Amino acid sequence: MFSSSTPTAMETDTGMFRVQQTVGGVLCCKCGILMAPNAANMCVTCLRSEVDITEGLQKFLTIQHCPECDRYLQPPRTWIPCQLESRELLTFCIKRLNLSNKVRLADAEFIWTEPHSKRIKVKVKVRKEVLNGVILEQGYVAEYVSQDHMCEVCSRVAANPDQWVAAVQLRQHVGHRRTFFYLEQLIIKHDAAVKATKIKQMEHGIDFFFANRSHGLKFVEFVGKVVPVKSRSDKQLVSHDTKSQTYNYKHTFSVEICEICREDLICLPPKVANSLGNLGPLVLCTKVSNNIILVDPFTLRHAFLDADQYWRVPFKALISCRQLIPYIVLDVDPVASEVSIAGSKYALADVQIARVSDFGKNDIIMTVRTHLGHLLNPGDTALGYDLYGANTNDIDLDKYKGLSLPDAILVKKSYEQVRLAKCGKPRKWDLKKLPIEVDETTRGRSDEDKGATEYEKFLKDLEENPDLTLGIKLCLNKDYQSSGVASDIEEELPIDEHLAKLVLNDSADAGSMDE
Repeated sequence: MFSSSTPTAMETDTGMFRVQQTVGGVLCCKCGILMAPNAANMCVTCLRSEVDITEGLQKFLTIQHCPECDRYLQPPRTWIPCQLESRELLTFCIKRLNLSNKVRLADAEFIWTEPHSKRIKVKVKVRKEVLNGVILEQGYVAEYVSQDHMCEVCSRVAANPDQWVAAVQLRQHVGHRRTFFYLEQLIIKHDAAVKATKIKQMEHGIDFFFANRSHGLKFVEFVGKVVPVKSRSDKQLVSHDTKSQTYNYKHTFSVEICEICREDLICLPPKVANSLGNLGPLVLCTKVSNNIILVDPFTLRHAFLDADQYWRVPFKALISCRQLIPYIVLDVDPVASEVSIAGSKYALADVQIARVSDFGKNDIIMTVRTHLGHLLNPGDTALGYDLYGANTNDIDLDKYKGLSLPDAILVKKSYEQVRLAKCGKPRKWDLKKLPIEVDETTRGRSDEDKGATEYEKFLKDLEENPDLTLGIKLCLNKDYQSSGVASDIEEELPIDEHLAKLVLNDSADAGSMDE
């Protein structure tokens, strides 16, 4: 062998002295170029010409893709959900190459292809020990041809759209559908019903049909996280193969939503009131999520009631939120500040009110205590429950002997005048809807009008309470965008309501503004 006339210099540090070492070079035994010495005495180019470590590896493969559910078949019967150029798809493609017994994987990446070409290309780099222990690295391109093939679940659904494996029956026994309107928006935002094959509206709820039991079970878990529910499951045998011992069932999940809704007036049962620290017994429901938030409008005390506590001793609303009537506020007298709870977004006040329907007929004036002292001013309109002329028939209310009911309980401020001033102008936002089927044989004209009226009331609730829009997804209204009045329309709600929710804390350790 010939030694190199131009040795390579290397420097290493040993303590305080720098020692210079020289690494000799050798000539390639094939082409004669100068190179660093190795066990094969050949340069990389000549070594690759002599040895091809990619020989025998699969470079063209066919994979099965379901166009309906966007999954790929992992033989023999497993379908894996993958998106194009995702980490999951890259892992799936590498596993199909079966490299473990032949070479070691060094690197892999996608090569861009047209999405509609049905081709997936992956650049793979592999390593293998060749002549005299030399490790050679080489890259090649593996091409995958994607063939459309529907999976068993999608094939069943395509053959019979009414075919389902799991059905989730949502029910709430109340006189309105406001809960389902809000739940629909939560489902759309979180894509909870994206696997549903069919959605059907029923008399007291909605039915969701799924082609897989796991999809239905996942949907039930989602509903349980946003509203207090209790559920039970049943299954029915559809077919049985005695040879392979295969059973096919239809699963049904019955989910009941609590009958308490936001703004309902509730008379707590004595057992529940004692467990909440003698709260109430007359309380208002201010919010319903996975917990029920209750507020005493006379003391500003509040409590949280979870699903387990509610279903242990279930109760109904004393008066529904659809029985609110308007009152005119004549005078407002704030209660002493020591009565109010620090940090609460409500404030106590004694107000003089009169029913709007009594104007011009009588001069009945009522003085009641309310938790809306931060919002109401003389001349405003408030919505509340009329207990003076109400005919209440509640078992829990009869258990409290000597309990004197107030003449009225105010629930919220009314912005009907603001809405009338903007009559005819479209809303800035709009809501998406689920593809819900309605049984035309059981639905009448009155039910259709009632549903439209309730949906309009739901939209008004979103306008009056901006906190409700935080959990849903709003989209721009096309009618508002094309009307050309974008610069003329003001905010949907007056600014004083937003300012009233702000609580200023002057303490030295707070130094912040809480909403």
